[in-house]
Amino acid sequence: MKWIRVLMAATLAWTWSACPAVGAGAPPPAAPATTPALMRATFAGGCFWCMEPPFESLPGVRSVTSGFSGGPEKNPTYAQVSSGLTGHAESVDIVFDPSVVSYERLLDVYWHNIDPTQKGGQFCDHGTQYRSAIFYRNAQQKAAAERSRDAILRSKRLKGSIVTEIVPFRAFYSAEEYHQDYYKKNPDDYMAYRRGCGRDNRLREIWGTSPH
Repeated sequence: MKWIRVLMAATLAWTWSACPAVGAGAPPPAAPATTPALMRATFAGGCFWCMEPPFESLPGVRSVTSGFSGGPEKNPTYAQVSSGLTGHAESVDIVFDPSVVSYERLLDVYWHNIDPTQKGGQFCDHGTQYRSAIFYRNAQQKAAAERSRDAILRSKRLKGSIVTEIVPFRAFYSAEEYHQDYYKKNPDDYMAYRRGCGRDNRLREIWGTSPH
């Protein structure tokens, strides 16, 4: 199915407002409300088009960006990553508000949208560029990822070993603009690919329910 995605992709190419000046003699502006620090999470789960929807639907998630992570190549293109020679995997980078949604919740959604037992790809897409991986940014994310993996193993739900990598985050590079929110921009092509890849059927086989 990889060639279908390449063919489909080949057919497509905060601003800060100025603060008003405070006039002479005017009262000082009110102190801004405290804004909780946003956090980031980066996951690889095969086709990045398919990994955007489950996270974008979560309250507390501010943005989900499709791109590449896990390899040494700087600023790779989609074509380069698709070759499997860059070391990168198709990934999503998530900006979230931890006061609304926890990293643990993101991990739960992540696991339920991949096949953790499939090595060297995901569903119909094969190659290291489609591998599954959790790229942790700090010791807390690493520990949370390992706990979530171990909990799944203890549940005995899976019929194979978990091969999903839990590895340090190195860098993330955004994919070309036409890949962002592909499922919204090209819903028919997206669903044709998703159905053809057998993603949802396999997720139901593994987890027993429809994906998040």
